[in-house]
Amino acid sequence: MPADQPEWITSAQQALGLRVRDARMHADLTQEQLSERAGIDRSTIQRIEGGQNDAKFSHLLRVAQALNLPARDLLP
Repeated sequence: MPADQPEWITSAQQALGLRVRDARMHADLTQEQLSERAGIDRSTIQRIEGGQNDAKFSHLLRVAQALNLPARDLLP
């Protein structure tokens, strides 16, 4: 993450990560299973869940679809 990133962005990334992780766990999926369903690398899922990634919008859409959720449910 850039050092000059505003705190509110960092907080939002962390909140997004927690929502993705909670939704994945509610769906009883591992990170590997979610990555396969979403068609993205497991390391990307790991970074999103850890709040360490400026998630691409396309990744969020793929994750939401893989979890059978509207993308808005993942946003803080």
